[in-house]
Amino acid sequence: MNLTILPTINPPPYDEYRQVIVDAGIKIVETAGSNPAPHLRMFHDNGIKVLHKCTSVRHAVKAQSLGVDGISIDGFECAGHPGEDDIPGLVLIPAAAAQIELPMIASGGFADGRGLVAALALGADGINMGSRFMCTAESCIHPNVKQAIVAGSEQDTELIFRPLRNTARVASNAVSREVVEILDGGGQFRDVRELVAGVRGRKVFEHGDLDAGIWTVGTVMGLINDIPTVGELVARIIGEAEDLITRKLADTITSIPSEVAV
Repeated sequence: MNLTILPTINPPPYDEYRQVIVDAGIKIVETAGSNPAPHLRMFHDNGIKVLHKCTSVRHAVKAQSLGVDGISIDGFECAGHPGEDDIPGLVLIPAAAAQIELPMIASGGFADGRGLVAALALGADGINMGSRFMCTAESCIHPNVKQAIVAGSEQDTELIFRPLRNTARVASNAVSREVVEILDGGGQFRDVRELVAGVRGRKVFEHGDLDAGIWTVGTVMGLINDIPTVGELVARIIGEAEDLITRKLADTITSIPSEVAV
């Protein structure tokens, strides 16, 4: 279960959300956005592990000090809110690994076995995928959205809210481009709030109108080329990773001249 703690037009009732999570028997919660401290006691008292998503090393270190059970370190490639530091996973993951003693999952830009092997090599314990799982047979979003992800490239996203220092990566469409234009021209949140309303974004996923509102997807869209079942996808990623580790990387290492290897 994900619990996102961010400023919204209508602040959600977090106390009620936490109670629903407890009552539903959820055992792992990923918090994201603001400080997770107000939520930890209730979750821990009910045997719930908390994984906190961070977009910077300093936030990961802070979350670790607060007593979360794990870290999801989220690179600039990610969908949603990448933070304001613009540090991609290739640098962010090992930088965080040097200071994090908890289990750490790498997020942002992962879709295949190559990404899994890279994340492990950089110091993560696994990967977290959002956009890739959106584009699976079991995903409940409209088929039009899935086809748009398959057809899209790594260049087909927009970074909105940059001037407000609340950056979010979303699909490039008529609405997100208008939001960027308004804010870059000096507009404020009040000038775009109706364009970015969550109810409009939900219509995209429910009805398949790709310009009905803003909808979230990462640059990893450029690596997504099909719509498999979740089982097929996970098996493929594991198979690719095992093949890379046992064959390609092993062959590469053995082919390096001994004087270079030393």
